[in-house]
Amino acid sequence: MRSAIKKTVAAIDAGDKEQAQAALAAVSSILDRYSHKGLIHKNKAARHKSRLNAKVKALSA
Repeated sequence: MRSAIKKTVAAIDAGDKEQAQAALAAVSSILDRYSHKGLIHKNKAARHKSRLNAKVKALSA
């Protein structure tokens, strides 16, 4: 999970919008799966997804 988040942040920092969107989709799936299984709290998953999504959207602006 943490590696996927780091990969998404690295793509955002590099300014690669397409790679960042692909990484965001992958990390969203992982976070949903982990929260559903109870490994992390659902609000923590939602917080990570929201913050990463906001950063990816800021790339296009």
